[in-house]
Amino acid sequence: MPTTGKRSSQASVVISAYENLARATSTCTPTRDAAGQAEHERIEVTWRERALNAEAELTRTQKEVLVQRQRIGELMGQIRDFDQMVPGESLQHLISENTTLKHRVQQLTQEHRRLQERLEGARSNLRFSDKRSANLEAQVLELQPVVPVDPTGFSS
Repeated sequence: MPTTGKRSSQASVVISAYENLARATSTCTPTRDAAGQAEHERIEVTWRERALNAEAELTRTQKEVLVQRQRIGELMGQIRDFDQMVPGESLQHLISENTTLKHRVQQLTQEHRRLQERLEGARSNLRFSDKRSANLEAQVLELQPVVPVDPTGFSS
């Protein structure tokens, strides 16, 4: 039993060492806990600040993504509008409209030519009427008797 006695004395030494350590740490714990608590709070503040910054950046990024998605939607709508405007049926519509406009230009050109010819005829008739009227006035003056005019301006 000497070995058991040795073990029990070693165990009691170990137990008393643990008890001494526990007593020593219990007396130092408030100081160590205060220093540890301060360090913990300092670390906590930096992490809290990082979390707030990350949340603010996440909000800003979400808004930016929303703005970009709206812009993409607008541009996609414009692309669809252009696709609907240019395909074959639109091209055929443009060709037929162009043909219609060319035909209308020809009609207007012919009408302009007709009106120009009528204007020339009217001007020619007017010149002829002016000449005829001047000739008739001359004939009337020739057929009228000449009345002598008193130079004093008094008639007798």
